[in-house]
Amino acid sequence: MPWTQLQIQTDPKNADQLEDLFIELGAEAVSMEDAADEPLYEPEPGTTPLWGKTTVIGLFPADQDVGQLSSDIRRIWHQKTGHNLAEVNVSHIEDKDWVRAWMDDFHPLKFGERLWIVPSWHEAPDPEAANLMLDPGLAFGTGTHQTTALCLEWLDGQNLKDKLVIDYGCGSGILGLAALLLGARHVVGVDTDPQALQASRENARRNGVDDSKLDLYLPENEPGTTADVMLANILAQPLINLASHLAALTRPGGKLVLSGILAYQAQEVIAAYEPWFTMDTPKEREEWIRLTGVRNDR
Repeated sequence: MPWTQLQIQTDPKNADQLEDLFIELGAEAVSMEDAADEPLYEPEPGTTPLWGKTTVIGLFPADQDVGQLSSDIRRIWHQKTGHNLAEVNVSHIEDKDWVRAWMDDFHPLKFGERLWIVPSWHEAPDPEAANLMLDPGLAFGTGTHQTTALCLEWLDGQNLKDKLVIDYGCGSGILGLAALLLGARHVVGVDTDPQALQASRENARRNGVDDSKLDLYLPENEPGTTADVMLANILAQPLINLASHLAALTRPGGKLVLSGILAYQAQEVIAAYEPWFTMDTPKEREEWIRLTGVRNDR
C-alpha cells in the first residue's frame, strides 16, 4: 500500500517524545536518522545516544488526512511541551515490495581470494570457496562495515590450519565462523551480550559448523584458553582497557588483530599493546584502522 511520510527535525531530548506522539497518532512505523552527518563514536556503557540533530520519521497510511495530521501533531506537541514544532515535512511513498527491495540491496561480498559472505537468498558465486552464509540484519556484523571487512581480508590471507582462534566481542560470529571456514581448528567466541552469543550459535547452525569447533562464553565464564590468533573488533577505548587481558589470552608468537579503531585513535591503542606485542604498521580504510601484531615471548 502507499504511505504518507512525515519528517520532523528535533534534538535528542525531544526525539523519544516525538516518536511516542507519532505512534499515538497512528504511525505504522517510526525511525530516527542523523540530520547533520554527525558520527556517534563510543557511547558510554548502558547509553543509547542520539545525534545532536535528529530527524524523526513517521510512516502513516496514505488515506490519513495529511492536513489534519500535521495540525494534530502541532497542537498536541504544544499542549505537551509548551513549545511549537519545527517544520513538518510531508512526502508520499508509492506502494512497493519493501522486502524484495531490501533483499536486492545485498549481494555476495568477496574478501581476499577465498572468502565470500553470501546472503541466504543468493547462490554462492564460487561453490569451491569458503562461503559463509550470513543474512544482513541478523545482528552485530555482516561484513559490510570497514572494520569487519579489514578483519575478514586479513583472515583470508592467513594459514589458519590447526589454529585456535579467539573472537573477543564476537557479535554475529562472523569473524570466528570465517576463521573456521578458512581452516581454523577451533574458535572461542566471547561477548558481553547474550543475544550476540545466540546470534553466533544460530549462524553457526545455518553454516553447518560442528558444535565441537565453536565455544561461546560471556566474559565472566571464559575458560582462559590461549589463542594462536586473537581477534577483537570492538572500539578503541574497550580495546585499550582490555590490552593486558587479551595479551594474557594470546600465546607467545600468537597473532593479534584489532579493529573498530578510528585513524586518530591508532597510536593510543598501539601504545596500550606494545608492552606485550610487536605491532605492525596500521592498515587504514576510510578513516578506520586495523592493527596487527605478534605476541612477545615475555
